Amino acid sequence: MNYNDITGTIGVGLILLAYFCTTFGLLKNNSKLFFTLNMVGAGIACYASLLINYWPFVILEGVWFLVSLFGLLKIMR
Repeated sequence: MNYNDITGTIGVGLILLAYFCTTFGLLKNNSKLFFTLNMVGAGIACYASLLINYWPFVILEGVWFLVSLFGLLKIMR
């Protein structure tokens, strides 16, 4: 595995961890941790997609990051 693979795996892993935890009731889908895991994971995955110049996933993960950021800001008010 190279740097790009490791970075992408960590990012996607955090997103999947958030999804797994909400699916099995370990985390609420409107909690700070849920949005933080999604935001950090999407940011890392977006960066990894930039490293390999794969623009469809740069856009997907960038939007995922922004939606998670807005969700986090909304619940922190």
